[in-house]
Amino acid sequence: MGLFDFVSDVISSTVDVVSDVASSTFDVVGDVVSGTVDVVSGVAGSAVDVVGNMANGAIDMTGDAVDYIAENPGKTLLAVAGTVATGGLAFAAAPALAATAGAAGVLGAASTGTAIGTLSGAALSSASLAVIGGGAVAAGGGGMAAGSAVIAGAGAVGGASVSAAVIKATS
Repeated sequence: MGLFDFVSDVISSTVDVVSDVASSTFDVVGDVVSGTVDVVSGVAGSAVDVVGNMANGAIDMTGDAVDYIAENPGKTLLAVAGTVATGGLAFAAAPALAATAGAAGVLGAASTGTAIGTLSGAALSSASLAVIGGGAVAAGGGGMAAGSAVIAGAGAVGGASVSAAVIKATS
């Protein structure tokens, strides 16, 4: 065996090794990609199942609520009346409720940087409502209107809760 045959064998063996490594690498990459696609497909399928189950649950709950309302119109009317009354009262009292929280110092500072607890009168009510509403409109918040809505919503939720508890206790 001459030098030429030796070099030829070395090159041929090297090409074979490189070819085997490349082939194995492509097999590994193919397996990883295939496994990743399987995992993503499984996760997507599970997510679709969860969403479907949630939708079915919501539809069932809605159907149950409609049945309850149809079977108990008087109790439903009382619950709605309690919710509307407490939400309305909370909305009417929103400036006073907000001012009380502001005067107690639990709301921090107004958009001007002034501590709300140091304000008084209409400025106290306005600044307190604005903070509860997410800040002044000029600063990107909801302002006094949003503050009033938050307080009214909290009152309505409270009224609905009490109404539901009373109805359940008397049933």
